[in-house]
Amino acid sequence: MRTLLLADGQTVEVECLSCALTSGLIEPEGGVIMETEHFHAHQDVAYPIKGLVILASKRHFKCLDEMTKEELSDYTSVLKRIRVAQREALGIEYVYYFYNEDTTHHFHTWMVPRYEWMNSFGRSVESVRPVLLHARNEMNNEENRRDMHEGIRKLFEYLEIK
Repeated sequence: MRTLLLADGQTVEVECLSCALTSGLIEPEGGVIMETEHFHAHQDVAYPIKGLVILASKRHFKCLDEMTKEELSDYTSVLKRIRVAQREALGIEYVYYFYNEDTTHHFHTWMVPRYEWMNSFGRSVESVRPVLLHARNEMNNEENRRDMHEGIRKLFEYLEIK
Protein backbone atom coordinates (compact mmCIF):
# COMPACT_ATOMS: atom_id res chain seq x y z
CA MET A 1 0.00 0.00 0.00
CA ARG A 2 1.08 3.54 -0.77
CA THR A 3 -0.08 6.67 1.02
CA LEU A 4 -0.74 9.48 -1.46
CA LEU A 5 -1.68 13.12 -0.99
CA LEU A 6 -4.27 14.13 -3.58
CA ALA A 7 -4.59 17.61 -5.08
CA ASP A 8 -7.67 18.32 -2.93
CA GLY A 9 -5.63 17.68 0.23
CA GLN A 10 -7.08 14.28 1.07
CA THR A 11 -4.73 11.41 1.87
CA VAL A 12 -5.51 7.95 0.53
CA GLU A 13 -3.90 4.55 0.89
CA VAL A 14 -3.95 2.58 -2.36
CA GLU A 15 -1.87 -0.05 -4.06
CA CYS A 16 -2.21 1.77 -7.39
CA LEU A 17 -3.60 5.29 -7.90
CA SER A 18 -4.64 4.50 -11.48
CA CYS A 19 -6.59 1.42 -10.36
CA ALA A 20 -8.33 3.52 -7.69
CA LEU A 21 -9.24 6.26 -10.20
CA THR A 22 -10.34 4.10 -13.11
CA SER A 23 -12.40 1.78 -10.89
CA GLY A 24 -14.23 4.69 -9.25
CA LEU A 25 -12.75 4.09 -5.78
CA ILE A 26 -11.40 7.65 -5.95
CA GLU A 27 -13.43 10.26 -7.82
CA PRO A 28 -11.17 12.77 -9.59
CA GLU A 29 -11.82 16.38 -8.61
CA GLY A 30 -13.95 17.80 -11.39
CA GLY A 31 -15.18 14.34 -12.31
CA VAL A 32 -14.61 12.00 -15.19
CA ILE A 33 -14.34 13.63 -18.62
CA MET A 34 -15.00 10.44 -20.56
CA GLU A 35 -15.07 6.71 -19.93
CA THR A 36 -15.15 3.67 -22.19
CA GLU A 37 -14.84 -0.05 -21.61
CA HIS A 38 -11.03 0.21 -21.63
CA PHE A 39 -10.13 3.83 -20.79
CA HIS A 40 -10.85 6.63 -18.35
CA ALA A 41 -10.20 10.32 -19.05
CA HIS A 42 -9.88 12.98 -16.36
CA GLN A 43 -7.88 16.10 -15.56
CA ASP A 44 -5.03 16.06 -13.09
CA VAL A 45 -6.23 19.05 -11.09
CA ALA A 46 -2.83 19.54 -9.46
CA TYR A 47 -2.02 21.30 -12.75
CA PRO A 48 -4.73 23.94 -13.33
CA ILE A 49 -4.37 24.08 -17.11
CA LYS A 50 -7.69 24.25 -18.94
CA GLY A 51 -8.08 21.24 -21.22
CA LEU A 52 -5.24 19.11 -19.85
CA VAL A 53 -6.45 15.50 -20.04
CA ILE A 54 -5.05 12.26 -18.66
CA LEU A 55 -6.23 9.22 -20.61
CA ALA A 56 -5.62 6.13 -18.45
CA SER A 57 -6.12 2.45 -19.15
CA LYS A 58 -8.51 0.62 -16.88
CA ARG A 59 -6.53 -2.60 -17.08
CA HIS A 60 -3.26 -2.56 -15.17
CA PHE A 61 -0.43 -2.54 -17.71
CA LYS A 62 2.37 -0.07 -18.45
CA CYS A 63 3.55 -0.41 -22.06
CA LEU A 64 1.87 0.42 -25.35
CA ASP A 65 2.77 -2.98 -26.81
CA GLU A 66 0.83 -4.70 -24.02
CA MET A 67 -2.51 -3.44 -25.33
CA THR A 68 -4.94 -5.90 -26.82
CA LYS A 69 -6.31 -5.15 -30.30
CA GLU A 70 -9.57 -3.99 -28.71
CA GLU A 71 -7.75 -1.67 -26.30
CA LEU A 72 -5.60 -0.23 -29.08
CA SER A 73 -8.66 0.46 -31.22
CA ASP A 74 -10.48 2.05 -28.27
CA TYR A 75 -7.38 4.08 -27.33
CA THR A 76 -6.93 5.67 -30.75
CA SER A 77 -10.65 6.36 -31.05
CA VAL A 78 -10.87 7.97 -27.61
CA LEU A 79 -7.67 9.94 -28.10
CA LYS A 80 -9.07 11.41 -31.32
CA ARG A 81 -12.49 12.17 -29.79
CA ILE A 82 -10.88 14.01 -26.88
CA ARG A 83 -8.58 15.93 -29.23
CA VAL A 84 -11.56 17.01 -31.36
CA ALA A 85 -13.33 18.13 -28.17
CA GLN A 86 -10.27 20.09 -27.05
CA ARG A 87 -10.22 21.91 -30.40
CA GLU A 88 -13.96 22.44 -30.86
CA ALA A 89 -15.17 22.97 -27.28
CA LEU A 90 -12.13 24.81 -25.90
CA GLY A 91 -10.40 26.26 -28.98
CA ILE A 92 -7.12 24.49 -28.25
CA GLU A 93 -4.97 24.63 -31.38
CA TYR A 94 -2.02 22.45 -30.32
CA VAL A 95 -1.47 19.66 -27.80
CA TYR A 96 1.65 17.88 -26.57
CA TYR A 97 1.13 14.15 -25.99
CA PHE A 98 3.37 12.06 -23.81
CA TYR A 99 3.47 8.89 -21.81
CA ASN A 100 6.23 7.04 -20.03
CA GLU A 101 6.42 3.30 -19.57
CA ASP A 102 8.39 3.40 -16.33
CA THR A 103 5.50 5.01 -14.49
CA THR A 104 4.34 3.99 -11.03
CA HIS A 105 0.76 4.04 -12.39
CA HIS A 106 -0.89 2.27 -15.32
CA PHE A 107 -0.44 3.16 -18.93
CA HIS A 108 -1.68 6.71 -19.37
CA THR A 109 -1.23 9.49 -21.88
CA TRP A 110 -1.00 13.15 -21.00
CA MET A 111 -2.66 15.54 -23.44
CA VAL A 112 -1.18 18.93 -22.54
CA PRO A 113 -2.59 21.93 -24.41
CA ARG A 114 -0.20 24.60 -25.65
CA TYR A 115 -1.17 28.15 -24.69
CA GLU A 116 0.57 31.42 -25.54
CA TRP A 117 1.83 31.86 -21.94
CA MET A 118 3.80 28.61 -22.31
CA ASN A 119 6.06 29.97 -25.07
CA SER A 120 8.48 31.47 -22.54
CA PHE A 121 9.30 27.88 -21.47
CA GLY A 122 10.21 26.83 -25.02
CA ARG A 123 8.47 24.82 -27.71
CA SER A 124 9.84 21.33 -27.28
CA VAL A 125 9.16 18.29 -25.18
CA GLU A 126 11.68 19.68 -22.68
CA SER A 127 9.31 22.56 -21.97
CA VAL A 128 6.49 20.35 -20.68
CA ARG A 129 7.85 19.71 -17.19
CA PRO A 130 8.64 23.40 -16.47
CA VAL A 131 5.17 24.34 -17.79
CA LEU A 132 3.49 21.81 -15.48
CA LEU A 133 5.55 22.90 -12.48
CA HIS A 134 4.78 26.56 -13.19
CA ALA A 135 1.06 25.78 -13.42
CA ARG A 136 1.10 23.77 -10.19
CA ASN A 137 3.20 26.23 -8.19
CA GLU A 138 2.31 29.63 -9.64
CA MET A 139 -1.15 29.31 -11.19
CA ASN A 140 -2.96 27.37 -8.49
CA ASN A 141 -5.43 30.14 -7.67
CA GLU A 142 -9.21 30.49 -7.65
CA GLU A 143 -9.44 32.04 -11.13
CA ASN A 144 -7.35 29.35 -12.84
CA ARG A 145 -9.06 26.54 -10.94
CA ARG A 146 -12.47 27.93 -11.95
CA ASP A 147 -11.28 28.13 -15.59
CA MET A 148 -9.96 24.56 -15.39
CA HIS A 149 -13.27 23.26 -13.98
CA GLU A 150 -15.13 25.10 -16.75
CA GLY A 151 -12.91 23.26 -19.26
CA ILE A 152 -13.68 19.90 -17.63
CA ARG A 153 -17.41 20.65 -17.85
CA LYS A 154 -17.20 21.75 -21.50
CA LEU A 155 -15.21 18.69 -22.53
CA PHE A 156 -17.59 16.37 -20.70
CA GLU A 157 -20.65 18.00 -22.27
CA TYR A 158 -19.13 17.97 -25.75
CA LEU A 159 -18.15 14.32 -25.49
CA GLU A 160 -21.59 13.35 -24.14
CA ILE A 161 -23.27 14.86 -27.20
CA LYS A 162 -20.86 13.60 -29.89
